[in-house]
Amino acid sequence: MTSQKAKRRSATITRKTKETDITLELTVEGKGSAEISTGVPFLDHMLVLMTAHGFFDLTLNATGDIAVDGHHTVEDIGIVLGDAFNKALGTKKGIRRYGKSIVPMDEALASVVIDFSNRPLLVYNVEFRRPSTGSFDVELVEEFFKAFVGRSNITLHINVTYGENTHHIIEAVYKAFGQALDEATTVDARITGVRSTKGVL
Repeated sequence: MTSQKAKRRSATITRKTKETDITLELTVEGKGSAEISTGVPFLDHMLVLMTAHGFFDLTLNATGDIAVDGHHTVEDIGIVLGDAFNKALGTKKGIRRYGKSIVPMDEALASVVIDFSNRPLLVYNVEFRRPSTGSFDVELVEEFFKAFVGRSNITLHINVTYGENTHHIIEAVYKAFGQALDEATTVDARITGVRSTKGVL
């Protein structure tokens, strides 16, 4: 057998600022279960999808200044989730490092490619026809991923080839993100040390 999940890679992260108060528990070797309450219902929905498609277990409780808007809450959740993956994966020895997924959601098609490179970079090619879906500002999708990338130290490419419905586009992105994370974090028995010819990431 060439691949398996490492045993119980997990992290608990707490972040409290004047704008947000967040506690997050992540288990990489999970079953896709999620208990999420952020005060931003659309983000809750997307994180549940990400978790289910990534086969992680995620418990997340967040309060923030959503009376202003959702920006600080969404951004800080990206920060905390990025911190959690960085902590849970540790040295990243044995992981496949790269992950990719292409996911359709009805008329929308999203591609997500990940490299746990220790070189944080986001390439984000996503266009929306509307500025919001319900009360959720679609600009916050990019802010979430910027924050995640900055703290997880990954290279992340998100490309939406086409799509019309705003909800469908974002849903395809988060599902693909979960699947790509699952592939990239999988431990492969053929890999000794980190997956780099340099010997370090």
